[in-house]
Amino acid sequence: MDRYTSKLSPAVDYGAGTYLLVVAFLSILGNAAVLVAAAWRHSVLKAPELLTVNLAVTDIGMALSMYPLSIASAFNHAWIGGDPSCLYYGLMGMIFSVASIVTLAVMGLVRYLATGNPPKSGSKFRRKTISIWIGVIWLYSLLWAVFPLLGWGGYGPEPYGLACSVDWAEYQHSLNGSSFIMSLAILCTLIPCGVILFSYAGIAWKLHKAYQSIQSNDNLPNSGAVERKVTLMGILISAGFIVSWTPYVFISLWTMFHSEGKDSMAPIVSLLPCLFAKCSTAYNPFVYYIFRKSFRRELRQIRMCCYQGCWDAVSKMTGGERSEENSGAQKTGEE
Repeated sequence: MDRYTSKLSPAVDYGAGTYLLVVAFLSILGNAAVLVAAAWRHSVLKAPELLTVNLAVTDIGMALSMYPLSIASAFNHAWIGGDPSCLYYGLMGMIFSVASIVTLAVMGLVRYLATGNPPKSGSKFRRKTISIWIGVIWLYSLLWAVFPLLGWGGYGPEPYGLACSVDWAEYQHSLNGSSFIMSLAILCTLIPCGVILFSYAGIAWKLHKAYQSIQSNDNLPNSGAVERKVTLMGILISAGFIVSWTPYVFISLWTMFHSEGKDSMAPIVSLLPCLFAKCSTAYNPFVYYIFRKSFRRELRQIRMCCYQGCWDAVSKMTGGERSEENSGAQKTGEE
C-alpha cells in the first residue's frame, strides 16, 4: 500500500484538496447550467449544439465521478480504496478525457463543414446524424478505457500518490505497455488535435476568403460577425482543453522516456500539471456565458421561473396555513 501513500506534505495535500473542491463546485455548477439551459430549449436545439451538450456531460461526469475520490484522498493524505478504486479512477478518467477531446474534434469538423455554406445546407447535420456521432464517441472512449482491464496497457497511481491514470512508466518495461501508450497517443491525442487545428485553420481561411469576395455586400458584416464569434468560441474551448492538458502530457512523456520512470521527478512537479488539467472541466461554461447572449438570457429566464415557483409554493403554504388558522378561529368562536 506504500505506492498509495501521498508523497507530499500534509499542507500541500490540503491545498490540493481545497483547490479540487473549488474546481469541482465550479465544474458541476457551470456544466449543470449548460445542461439545464439545453433542456429548457430542447425543442429548438440545433443539431450541432448537441455536441456542446455532450461536452458538458463529459465535464460534469468527470467532476462527479472522479473529483470526490481525489478530494477525500488529499485530505486523508493517502489514496482511498487501493487497487479497485485506482482502476475505477483510471477507467473514468480515460472515458471522459477521450470523449472530451474527440467531441472537440468532431465539433471543429462540423463547424468547418458548415462555415460559409448557405443556411439551408446545414440540414445535412440532422439530429440523428449528430446523435450517431455522439454514440460513436462514447463507444470509442469506452473501448480505450476497457483495454487496460483486458490486459493491454494498465492503470496505476500517479507519482505523487493521490490519483491514478495510465501507467506511463510501463512504456520502457514491456512491449504491451509501450504499444498501448503509443497507440493511445496517436489515436486519442495527436489525430484529434490535428483535426482541431485543421478545422479551425480551415474556418479562418474560409471566413477570410468570404470577406474578401463580398466586401461590397452590406449584409456580410452581420452574418460574418456571427460566424466569427461562434468560431472564436470554438477556438477558445478547444485551446482551453489543449493548454490545460499540455503540461500533463509533457510530464507523462518525461515519465515514459526517463530511465527512472516515476521516481525521475519531485512529487510536487508531477502534481501541478494534474491540478492544472482538472481546471479544463470548469472552463467551458464561462466561455459560453461570455460569448452567447442566448445562454445568459436562458439562465435569467430559468432563474426567474425558479424564483417564481418558489414564491408560489411559499404563497400556497402561507395561504394554506392562514386558512387553517382562520377556520380554527372560526370554529373556536362558534364553540
